[in-house]
Order: sequence, then C-alpha cells, then structure tokens
Amino acid sequence: MCVKIRILYPANHTQPIMLVKTYGSAVFGIHAATITIEADVTKGVKFFLVGLADNAVKESQQRIESSLRIHGYKWPKQKIVVNMAPADIRKEGSAFDLPMAVGVLAASEQLKTHKLEKYVMMGELSLDGTLQPAKGALPVAVNSRAEGFEGLILPKQNAREAAVVDKLKIYGVDNLREVIDFFNDEAELEQTIVDTRAEFFARVNQSDVDFSDVRGQENVKRALEIAAAGGHNLMMIGPPGSGKTMLARRIPTILPPLTLKEALETTKIHSVAGRIDKDTSLMTVRPFRSPHHTISDIALVGGGAFPQPGEISLAHNGVLFLDELPEFRHNVLEVMRQPLEDRKITISRARFSIEYPANFMLVASMNPCPCGYYNHPGKECVCPPGMVRRYLNRISGPLFDRIDIHLEVVPVPFRKLDEKEASEKSETIRNRVISARQMQSERFRDFQNVYCNAMMSSKMIREFVTLDASCRLLIKTALEKLGLSARAYDRILKVSRTIADLEGSEKIESYHLSEAIHYRSLDRESWGI
Repeated sequence: MCVKIRILYPANHTQPIMLVKTYGSAVFGIHAATITIEADVTKGVKFFLVGLADNAVKESQQRIESSLRIHGYKWPKQKIVVNMAPADIRKEGSAFDLPMAVGVLAASEQLKTHKLEKYVMMGELSLDGTLQPAKGALPVAVNSRAEGFEGLILPKQNAREAAVVDKLKIYGVDNLREVIDFFNDEAELEQTIVDTRAEFFARVNQSDVDFSDVRGQENVKRALEIAAAGGHNLMMIGPPGSGKTMLARRIPTILPPLTLKEALETTKIHSVAGRIDKDTSLMTVRPFRSPHHTISDIALVGGGAFPQPGEISLAHNGVLFLDELPEFRHNVLEVMRQPLEDRKITISRARFSIEYPANFMLVASMNPCPCGYYNHPGKECVCPPGMVRRYLNRISGPLFDRIDIHLEVVPVPFRKLDEKEASEKSETIRNRVISARQMQSERFRDFQNVYCNAMMSSKMIREFVTLDASCRLLIKTALEKLGLSARAYDRILKVSRTIADLEGSEKIESYHLSEAIHYRSLDRESWGI
C-alpha cells in the first residue's frame, strides 16, 4: 500500500510540498475500480483537476469549498493540484467529492493522515456539507474488500446496501464533519452491520400476490408452470380483462427462490442503477419489470452517454413483462433479439465497452386485434378484414421464434369467478417447479452457465432430447403443417423436455411433444384470418 503523505523539498529547500493520497472508486458496468486521488498543495494560486474527469467531477470545487467553510475549515489559498489516477480511465459522477475534500484538507495540514490508507470513500457533498446518496455502493464495497482496504466510508443511505459485504467495515455518515472528526481522532463512526444470510433467508419467500387469487384459467396456469420450470419465454394473447396482467405478475411467486449468489448479482445491477432504497440491503425476491410501451430502445437494453443498465438488465434473474407488445416501437423490440439469445448485453463506446447481464424470462401479452375482441366468445370483433393479421405482423417473425410458448387466454366465465373454493397456491406450484429445476441442474452439471432447459444449445438439445419413431413422425407432421422454422423446432423440443421433467420422466413421450406443439398457436397459418 502506498504511503499517504510525502513531504518533498524542491531544489532551493525553502518550501515543502505536501502530497496526500486518498481513495475513491469508479463503477464500470457492475464492477468497480479503485481510483487514487492525489492532492498536492504548494506555493502558488489556482486549482487544477487532472485525470480525465467529467463535468460533474470538475464542478466539485465549489461544493467542497462551501462545505469546508460551513464546518469551520479553510479552502487553501495556494496552488492545489488534484490528480485522479489512473489517468486513462474516465471519472464520472459526483461521488468523488468526499475523497477529494479529505485529500485537500490533509494536504493543507488541516487533517491527520495516519488512517487515510485504510479507507475508500464515496459521496456527493451538498453546499452545507451533508452527503447525498451515491450509485454503485455494492460493487464499490466488493472491490474495496478484494483490494485489502479496512473499511468504506459512504453516505448513510447507502450503508446497508454496502454492508452486505462481510470482512469490510462499513461506516455510514451524514455529513463531512463526521468524517473529519473521525480522521482527526476526535470521534468514532458507528459501523453498519448486516447479517446477510439471516436477512436473505427471512425475506426470500415474501410476496404480496399469489396464484390462489386467480379464478379459473387452469390451462393458462399450466402453461405458466411449464414456462417457470424451464425458464421459457411466453406470450399471452387474449381480449381485455381476461387476466393476462394478473397472471404475469404472479409468475415470480412460482419461480425458484433466488440463491444468495443470484441475489448479490441482482442487487449489484440495481445498485449501479441507483434503484436500492435506504432500508434495503439485499434483494431477496426475483425482480419483475414492466416498462411502458413508450419506452426507448436505450432505456430497454441500456446505454446512453454515461451507460446505465436498461430494463432487460434490471430484470436479470427475474421476469420482464411487456404488456401490449404490438404497441412497442419496432426498433425497440428488435434490439432484444440478441440479448434473448446471449443473455447479456454489450454496450460499446469509442473508448470502452461495458457488459451487463440480461438473463431474464420474457413474458409478453397482447390483444388479438386493435379492438381486442377477435375470437371473443361473447363480443363481436369490429376490425376490418385482414386487420387481425396486420396487427400481429407488427411483431417480427424472428422475435416470435424466440418466444417458446404462445398461449391464448379467454375470459373467465362468471361461474368460475363466483367459486368459493380457493385455487392452487403459488407455493404448491413452486415446489413442482423446483423439483423440475433440480433435475435440470443435475443434467447440466458439466455445462457452465446453463441452469435450465431454455438455455440449451442446439448441440445440447441433440444430446438430451431423444425422440422415438412416433415422436419423430409427430414433430415432422407439425413442422410441415405449421411451416415452423428451425429455431421454432428447437423451442418445441426444449418445452417438451420441460414437460417431461415436471412429470419426473427422463423419456419424452408423444403426449409431452403434443402439448409443446400446442403452445405454438401463433405459428398456425390460419390464425387471424
């Protein structure tokens, strides 16, 4: 570890030069890198900030100067040079205010330096010296522990989030004065401690919704169970009020609970995006993201001038629900094609590339036509001839191919709505899903980053999906009649493998395959004509 203060003497030996080092952190994707902030206060005038800093960092002088004055400290009336190393990495955001302020104070001999080498600091300063919450506290804490620092000092709002990382002292502070008193040995900071495992397991099964709330729709629940068991993408098509959104919102309750590793990875992404509130330390339930159809392509997949994770990454390890799919702009939907296959998104810029994970389950819903009542049992569709097919064609064939299960949802009759008997609970369905996933985990134990049937490659399908003569004849007939693509063929085999797993069967029977073919309803040439 570098020495934090050096007293250098120039050639004339008349004026010592004070050089102090403090440590901050920069976030790239879902990872962080330590930034060394060197503060040099010497004879002269003006303030110089070097090290490829953006405008938010360059504006820090005014915030720091006001904060010091409020708490009775002086901004040095000398030449101040602050270097942010390594100089070839762009520094973005205002979270460098705190380590820069501490560095300037130490270099001007207003603050002791003996503890500076042990701590990473982050936080934006208000003009009155209070600290504002910062993004990316969890990746910063992970990196700080990996690099051997003793602790992390950051705004109190981010303390519980960072305290998920063990073997690192986390100090949440309200203002600059608390930090100054700590380094001057005038006061102690209160350490934030979170029992990560206890909190995780206490909240992992919490949910406000349940499948027992849904009346009827047994065939739809069956399809959702299959989708959850194999991690398959799913499309629901039906008239308004048939329960598509209600069903979609309950899918996370039947997915297997997050593992601790998945929870940490999911929390990292939401931390980078600034979506963790002050009372949350670790995300314990699978995310459910439902963006509006007016969303832009950048907001969906991520990016921007300062790249941030998009909705597909915020839905990582959870569900991305796109309601009224044909209403989304064409270019927005098409940018999802690559992430749906690769389960990650790479955002490239001239100087760098950032990769965000995007392993989500896509659930989409749509009305069958603009008026919403095509194929409705009780209401007449008023759309002109050909409109149903044109409405469906707003979604490209390649995107449809990437959706494993197509499902028609019909309105629930009154006799079902009026039933007193409760429907099957999410917990019961989840137990069957977990059993099927355990079979898949054992099957794919020798394959890296493959956890469910939906993630199988074509080579793996040939290895793990074997069909007898009757099954081969059945799928051959279906391909010829429905005009399915090779990708749709693979999807049918994956779904049939999941159906067999739910029954605990290693062999795929013809009725497993028939049910999987049934879930390609939108591939039928007669649909919508």
